[in-house]
Order: sequence, then structure tokens, then C-alpha cells
Amino acid sequence: MSDGNAAADQLRLFIERIERLEEEKKGMQDDIKDVYLEAKSQGYDPKTMRAIVRLRKVEKNARDEADALMDTYRSALGLA
Repeated sequence: MSDGNAAADQLRLFIERIERLEEEKKGMQDDIKDVYLEAKSQGYDPKTMRAIVRLRKVEKNARDEADALMDTYRSALGLA
């Protein structure tokens, strides 16, 4: 039975760690939201800022390829 208790203790510790990390994640998400609200109050557009943050996560080559494809589609649809 000792092994069962050890496994249960280990599982409980994993769950508690996950819960603590989820709590920290929520706090960070709230902080990020506050930054966007502050930027908005200074006249910046949060939607555009979020798009830029997403773009900066993508490697330059992949970003360039996506931009070229977007330009091709815009031209094909008369949006360019």
C-alpha cells in the first residue's frame, strides 16, 4: 500500500503545482490586459498591438512568406 500512497502523493503534488501555475498565469494575463488598457488610454490601438505581438512571434521567413501570399490574394481579389 505504500506505493499507492506515494503515487497518490506524487499526483497531488503535480496537481497542486499545476494549480499554482494556473494562478500565476491568470495574474500575468491580467497584467497584460492592464498594459493594453494603458496603451489604449494613450491613444494606441490594442487590436493592432495584439497583431504585432503575434507577428513578432513568427520567424521572419515565415512572416515574409505569409505577407507575399496575402499580397497575392489581395491582388487576385482587387484589394491591393
